Amino acid sequence: MRVLLIEDHRPLVRALKQGLEEEGFAVDVAFDGEEGDYKAQSANYDVIILDLMLPKEDGLSLLQRWRRKGLTTHVLVLTARSGIDDKVRGLNLGADDYLTKPFELEELLARLRALVRRGHQIKDPVLRIHDLELDTAAHTVKRGGQPIHLTPREYALLQFLAFHRGQVVSRSMIWEHLYNEEEENTSNVVDVYIRYLRNKIDKGFDPPLILTRWGEGYLLRGEGE
Repeated sequence: MRVLLIEDHRPLVRALKQGLEEEGFAVDVAFDGEEGDYKAQSANYDVIILDLMLPKEDGLSLLQRWRRKGLTTHVLVLTARSGIDDKVRGLNLGADDYLTKPFELEELLARLRALVRRGHQIKDPVLRIHDLELDTAAHTVKRGGQPIHLTPREYALLQFLAFHRGQVVSRSMIWEHLYNEEEENTSNVVDVYIRYLRNKIDKGFDPPLILTRWGEGYLLRGEGE
């Protein structure tokens, strides 16, 4: 899933970006409110992680303007302000969650995963599709009860398909949600990862779950497929 991190403390940005990417998130970064505002309205993010004390424009002002303009992206406020008044104000202005510094990376990851599931109206962290079981909290995958090892990028692709099960997703949609702004969009990179995923998810199992709709994109087999 694709995340925008708006934070001006560069050592924290480096640590968070690395930690999130190791968990399969695609991460874009902005170091001030002005840059964060531009990026938030220029791409389709699953979650925005927003610091409140930013150069050029503070986080609460950004949040208020986004919601007034109709931006529906989930926003997790990440800040050193721990007072109840700050929390209440942030939530009242449209934040979806609030985490105070210092924090543990595992808690941040759990909150991000919960927001992503909420965005797809999914409450159960374990997704079951035919004999495929995808645990979005533990990042584990089984098919027919057999554990399947996936790389973070492969897992992210499978999870994206699972969130849209039964629906065709185009290559551009996959790219937009799984790759950050620094990565080069080559013509066949999505097709390559689909092939990797098929070799692990479908090879030796029946029925095949990852389907191609020529000229449209890919989909994960729904119940009626």
